[in-house]
Amino acid sequence: MSMPFYVSPEQVMKDKADFARKGIARGRSVVVIQYGSGILFVAENPSRALHKISEIYDRIGFAAVGKYNEFENLRVAGVRLADLRGYAYDRTDVTGRSLANAYAQTLGTIFTETAKPYEVEIVVAELGVDEATDQIYRLTFDGSVADEHGYVAMGGSAEAIEGALSEVWKSGQSEFESLTQAVHVLSHHALDEVRTLSGRDLEVAVLDRNRSRRTFRRLETAEIDRVLAG
Repeated sequence: MSMPFYVSPEQVMKDKADFARKGIARGRSVVVIQYGSGILFVAENPSRALHKISEIYDRIGFAAVGKYNEFENLRVAGVRLADLRGYAYDRTDVTGRSLANAYAQTLGTIFTETAKPYEVEIVVAELGVDEATDQIYRLTFDGSVADEHGYVAMGGSAEAIEGALSEVWKSGQSEFESLTQAVHVLSHHALDEVRTLSGRDLEVAVLDRNRSRRTFRRLETAEIDRVLAG
């Protein structure tokens, strides 16, 4: 009689985590940056149809890296949850924190109870009344949640990108400064070679505090190129 093959729970979890990290690292990077009048999302993404950045609700944005079908499932679930809660209660009851908690529970369950974890990393950002009350939540493949401030980088060479941003980011900076910083770190630190990125290579959106309710706005290619040209 053959003995069953045994793998310790610690090894199973380590293998799952390594698998998910490798899948996420293969993706192109996304940067989220706070600035004086909003929150900026910049993704290296030449596709005009498959978005890494989206709106979840009135003042809440979503950004992700990893496998598209997996983070798209999470995005759609978040939109449905927000719409249901806003309809059943009040629009002000839909918060970035509640969505981050829901995503954390979902990702944690998938990581522990299924054979294959989601190869995704996501950010849920909520626009406050001023920069001090903005909320940025970073969620990893195992359901871990981190409350970030200032800037976040995901996918690719995220550590190198965040290291470069730590040297230039400052509170209260402009949208122009933030976009310039994001494009610079993506072109210089996302891969082993220095590249020139244009609006055609980027997906850019903002949560704009100067807008009344629907604060999410995408920047078109021509607008991005104008900003980068100074």
